[in-house]
Amino acid sequence: MKSLVLRWLLRLLAALIVLSLAWGWLTLHWSYSEGERAGYIQKLSKKGWLCKTWEGEIAMATMPGAIPEKFEFTVRNDETADKINQLAGKRVVLNYRQHKFIPTSCFGETEYFVDAAREVSDATSTGVAPPMPAVTAPVPASAASQAPPPPAR
Repeated sequence: MKSLVLRWLLRLLAALIVLSLAWGWLTLHWSYSEGERAGYIQKLSKKGWLCKTWEGEIAMATMPGAIPEKFEFTVRNDETADKINQLAGKRVVLNYRQHKFIPTSCFGETEYFVDAAREVSDATSTGVAPPMPAVTAPVPASAASQAPPPPAR
């Protein structure tokens, strides 16, 4: 009788371990959403007691003078973290994937995992439109002859 209960408990424990591993694999390999965020790197630091990950945030401003919104993210790849550190102080675009319901914070403190970064260099992406060229209308000949002469000096 004891061996039957012990075998049943071991099978239950093994099933729970397999289900936990499958859940962890699924949450880390299937992304809920993906996209890009643009802004200025506020911070990026390597954190963790046992599992070290890069944790950072960017400030996203929709227009000049507006209060920036913060976007916190995790970087698990050292090469991507180095690229982000090289772009510090510049406007950047981060490509991210969102992974929901990750079973532990050992994989990162946030659910947004950045896998690429690039610098933004064109003026239209900053939210400020480039200056429009000046357009001058042709002056009709009748209006040009009626204009007063310039003052003499």
